[in-house]
Amino acid sequence: MKKIVVAGAGGFIGGHLVQKLVKDGHHVRGVDIKPLNEWYQVSEKAENLVLDLKLKDNCYQAVNGFNEVFNLAADMGGMGFIEKNKAACMLSVLINTHLLMASKDCGIDRFFYASSACVYNATKQTDPANPGLREADAYPAMAEDGYGWEKLFGERMCRHFSEDFGLITRVARFHNVYGPYGTYDGGREKAPAAMCRKVIEAGITGNREIVIWGDGLQTRSFMYIDDCIKGIIDIMYSNIDEPLNLGSSEMVSINGLVDIVEEIAGIKLERKYDLDAPKGVRGRNSENTLIRKYLGWEPSIPLKKGMRKTYEWINQQLADENRTNKGINKFNK
Repeated sequence: MKKIVVAGAGGFIGGHLVQKLVKDGHHVRGVDIKPLNEWYQVSEKAENLVLDLKLKDNCYQAVNGFNEVFNLAADMGGMGFIEKNKAACMLSVLINTHLLMASKDCGIDRFFYASSACVYNATKQTDPANPGLREADAYPAMAEDGYGWEKLFGERMCRHFSEDFGLITRVARFHNVYGPYGTYDGGREKAPAAMCRKVIEAGITGNREIVIWGDGLQTRSFMYIDDCIKGIIDIMYSNIDEPLNLGSSEMVSINGLVDIVEEIAGIKLERKYDLDAPKGVRGRNSENTLIRKYLGWEPSIPLKKGMRKTYEWINQQLADENRTNKGINKFNK
């Protein structure tokens, strides 16, 4: 049994990671800035703390007496959020900086940092037929403005804490993680959850239209949460001391993603394209040569399979919300 801190435990990926580590028999301390009732998942078997990890003293409180740290904490969301909140995203640099300082001083054995494909050079992502981003494509640096630069700086901090202080650090560059128990509305949701919600709402309202940001030709790869959790743990306990892609190599256009959700729902919608909406780079895909070389594995859960599970979960959430709202309206009458 290890004593493990998960920073960002109230978030989508952090919540799943806590569940896995608890299941594996570890003593887990989950930390997040959100009130406990706003965490996506809460494990009763974990020690759960509400702390703002941008503050140095809170980071020392979070890690003191523990063995390992998984840092998944960040102020982030989908493209609509990160393009409009660049300063807020960059302030997450305080979380990783202070967690690294506390980890060094408190004798933490291993430190995992959740980076992002947003660190990659924008000039490598202008073609929808992207052949895949290799880890070396982060340099020369031209990261996503705001969020991407914060992540790239965080990677360098980890590297230098390893070189200068001997702290074992591991870095994974996430490529668009999706699945149940995540954000599906409110402005921070990513494309898979947003498309599921929009298609479900079209079925509920009878309005057979869907608004797509951009022209729908932009491409991405999407990694199901189970693959992500396996990758996090495998990378953490590996001997790989360089940033590593953690993402599916199954690329799809946004139009293709809508096709998948329509097929799951059994409906067809008229597509309206908002060309002024945030849309990010034209093409982004994970090139997985290194993860296959080092770990003999890569994320491989098919997009259609993962999207069906995600759709079913979001559909249930919206159905529950609809029943609750009807009950409230009836009571108020």
